[in-house]
Order: sequence, then structure tokens, then C-alpha cells
Amino acid sequence: MQFLRRSLVGIFLFALTLALFAWAGNTVRLAVNERMNAEPRSFPQRERVLSVNVVTVTPKTIAPELVVFGELSSANTFALRALSSGTVLEVSPNFADGGRVLEGELIVKIDPRDAQSARDRIAADLRDAEAELRDADRALTLEQDEVAAAEQQAVLRQQALTRQNDLAARGVGTAAAIETAELALSGANQAVLSRRQVLAQAQARLDQAATRLDRARLNLEDADRVVADTEVFAPFSGTLSDVSITQGVRVTSNEHLGDLVENDKLEVSFRLSTAQYARLTGADGRLGNADVIISLDAQDLRLEAAGQITRESANVGDGQTGRLLFARLDSTAGLRAGDFVTVTVTEPDLRGVAMVPSTAIGSNSSALLLAEGNRLEEIPVEVLRRQGDDVIIRAPSLYGQQVVVERSPLLGAGIAVLPIDPNAEAEAPEPTEMITLDPERRARLIEFVEGSRMPPPAKTRTLGQLEQDEVPADVVNRLEERMGT
Repeated sequence: MQFLRRSLVGIFLFALTLALFAWAGNTVRLAVNERMNAEPRSFPQRERVLSVNVVTVTPKTIAPELVVFGELSSANTFALRALSSGTVLEVSPNFADGGRVLEGELIVKIDPRDAQSARDRIAADLRDAEAELRDADRALTLEQDEVAAAEQQAVLRQQALTRQNDLAARGVGTAAAIETAELALSGANQAVLSRRQVLAQAQARLDQAATRLDRARLNLEDADRVVADTEVFAPFSGTLSDVSITQGVRVTSNEHLGDLVENDKLEVSFRLSTAQYARLTGADGRLGNADVIISLDAQDLRLEAAGQITRESANVGDGQTGRLLFARLDSTAGLRAGDFVTVTVTEPDLRGVAMVPSTAIGSNSSALLLAEGNRLEEIPVEVLRRQGDDVIIRAPSLYGQQVVVERSPLLGAGIAVLPIDPNAEAEAPEPTEMITLDPERRARLIEFVEGSRMPPPAKTRTLGQLEQDEVPADVVNRLEERMGT
């Protein structure tokens, strides 16, 4: 009996175990079928909104600027040369490289003895010429008297001949007397001609003496100039450079002594492209007196000077392009000829244009307009100038509107964005709504955050907010939207 009872109990337990396995298998099958037949769980999808910086396009009048490089040079440079040969006797204490001299200061004095001797000989020749002129003048006066006397003698001979003819007409004269009177008159006329010839020679001698006197005076002036050329004076105030002589050396005529540079009158030469040059010319094609500003950066020091364009080169130059321009500077404090400087040229004003960052304009000359609903719209613009990191554009359809400051491959027409205007006044943030969570809702949200793929810093911050008595409503709404509740 005991064996039968135990057998029946074992059979019963075995049947019960089979029943439980069958019930468990059926439960798993039903769960799998339900899971497979259930609709997939989905979360509401939100459009991605990118934050972008925007700027307002404001039309105004802008004077564009051209930035090029140029070189300073003196507008007044004088080459000092020895105008006469000789030994250098004196030099100015300032006669050295970098020495500054004043206008009219004696720089170099050359031994004047040879020039002075030549000048004295020419002065003696001048006195001889003056004496010759006086002698010729006296000789001319005497010859004029001789001619007057000969003419008077001829008049007397003519009167004698007339008297002999009258006597012959009355029958008291003889032919021999008449012939003698005629011969005497002929001799008197011949004497007059001779004295006139001598008078002409005296007049020629006087003219030659006057010419020699003028030539002697010119020679004396040249000699005086040669003597004066033994002293070299500064034609203007400036600084010396390339000084090549010292006291005691012998120089030849036209030998280079040094250069005198006027640093107070500098000009800058710079080259522009043909397109840049065309923008500076007026309607008549002539170059105007555009303003320029030159700057020289030396570590923490910045030297600046203003000026105006004065002229342009007549030709382009071998192997060069564009146009070479020159500008005269108003002030040159601290600047020197030969400095390599930055030149900023102010162009004529452009009216009705706007300046925006260069990153706001795409390679196809278009800008992204912030249209209605904070969606982007691509608008073509006309790029007029580039000014460093900015561009000057003309786009009447954008005036008063906002455009994206920084273009990126993620931005395009139709994209929704969150505009951020750095120049706009900061608005006071609206107070955040706080709500109180019941324990079940709080536990469900905490469980979702712990099982999510949030970055650790964001997860820690969100859990800290959920553990508070009051939780921001926007945080709760955002989490519940992700949970699909």
C-alpha cells in the first residue's frame, strides 16, 4: 500500500510539473505572438533647429579702402658734387652720414688759390680791354676831327675853282689856273675819302675794343663763379647720406661728395592693379587727388601719416603690371626714405550699399535671408568690394532684413533656424514654470533618464533636477515626449 501511495504521489507530481511546463510554454508563446503582432513603438520626431548668428543688413554710404604696400622716398634729394677741382680745405662738422645741415650752411671748402689766380689774370685782361676801349674812343674822336678838317679843305678848294671859273668867264682867268684849281679840289676830295676810311677803321677798332671788353667781363664773371664754386653750401635743410670725402683729399670737377635728403618732404610710391586704378579715376578718366594713409608697424609702435595722390607714372614698366602712383605726405614724423609701409587709399563713396562679414556670402555670391517662420531663403547679392574680413554688397531686397553671418554646409534654403543677433539687446529671461511631481511619475522619469544614452554631465544634471521638490516644467515635458507618453 505504501508503495502504491508513493507511486501515485510521484505520478501526480510529475503530471503537475508537465502541466506547469505546458502552461509556461503557452504563456511564452502568447507573449511572443503579442509582441510580434503589436505595432512598433515610435516616438514623435521633431525637426532639427540650428542656432545661427544673424546680422541686420543696413544700407548706408561707404567709402571703400584699398590696402597695398609702398615705399617711401624723399620728394627733394640733392646730389652734392664738386664744381671745381682742388684740395678740400674745410668740411662742416655735420658733414657725415646722418648729419643734419641747415639751408645756406657751408659744407665743403676747396682750395681756391688756382681759381683765384685765374680770376686775377682775367681781371688784368679786363683792365687792358678797358684801356683799349678808351684809346679807341680817343682815336675815333681824332679821326672825326681829321675828316672835318679834310672836308673843310675840300670846301675851300671848291670855292677856289668857282672863283677861277668866274674869272675865266670875264676873260681875265686862264685855263691853267682853272686846271690847277680842279686838281687841288680833286686832291682835297681824295683826302676826305682817305680820312673817312681811317675813321671807319677807328670805328671798327672801337667796336672790337667794346667786344673784347664784354668778353673780358664775361670771363671775369666765369672766374668769379669758379672761385665761388670752391665753396659748397647746403641748398636746403636736410640730412646727409653717402658722404664719400674727408678733409685733405683732392677732388676733381663733378666728383660726387654726398647726397642731401629733405626728410620733411616725403612721398610714397605704390602700385595698383588696373581694376583698382580704374575705380580711382573719374568719369573723364583722370586720376583724382584721393586721400591716403600710410602706416609703419614696429613692434608695439605704429607710425602713421596722411597724404594725397599727386601723380602717376607715365608707363607701366618692364615686367610690371597695373599702375604706379605717387602720393605726397603731409607729416613725416619718425618716417624715413626707404621705409616699406602699408598704404590705405580711400576710394570714392558708394551710396546705397551695405557691409556684412565675408562669411555671410557664399561662393555663388548669395546670402541666406532669415525669412518668415525663421526659415532660410537664399538671395543673390552683388559683391562690390572686399574689405579685410568684410564685404561691401548691393542687394536692395536684403536691406532692413537679417542674414546668416556664418555659412556652413548644414545651412540652406528652407532650413529652420534659431536666430541669435549679437547686436540685439539682451531680453530678460522669462521665469521658468515649476511643477510638483507625484512619486510614481518622478520614479518613472528617473528610471527613464538612468536607462537613456545621455552624456554623463547632462544625465547628472537632469537627475539632480528630478530629485528636487519642484521640477522645471520644460524638463518634464521634454522627457515625457521622449518616453512617448
